[in-house]
Amino acid sequence: MDTMTLEWKVVIDAADPHAQAGFWSAALGYEIEDNSGLVERLLGLGAVPEAITTTAHGRRAWLDLAAVRHPDDPYDQESGAGHGRRLLFQRVPEPKTVKNRLHLDLHAGPDRRDAEVARLEGLGANVLRKVEEPGGTWTVLTDPEGNEFCVS
Repeated sequence: MDTMTLEWKVVIDAADPHAQAGFWSAALGYEIEDNSGLVERLLGLGAVPEAITTTAHGRRAWLDLAAVRHPDDPYDQESGAGHGRRLLFQRVPEPKTVKNRLHLDLHAGPDRRDAEVARLEGLGANVLRKVEEPGGTWTVLTDPEGNEFCVS
């Protein structure tokens, strides 16, 4: 059987994709993708309207999309899009209303967990609860838009 490896990303709905990209880049030590070259080129060609762009993080960007990628992973020089560990935030009109069906787990380790939770709170996360079970101990937090994630 012939197999192939697929590229993938986690896509997260957001009210403000650029603020979410800022939070998660700081939380994970990721880089905010720089799509400015592609955006400027397409604007210059008249291929896209100015209305679907914005300035975010000091550069031209798509209004409704922002992504972060691991700094060591490959990326496309022309578009700025990552080809590895990547989170893409897309603007949606409706607010978050229920618990996530998918969430990120950040593994800090027992010696660093409390310090990591405090660091993330400083970035805008909120602690929901601490969990202690026979299988482990972790803290459930929310990002600035209320998406749950865990730190263990």
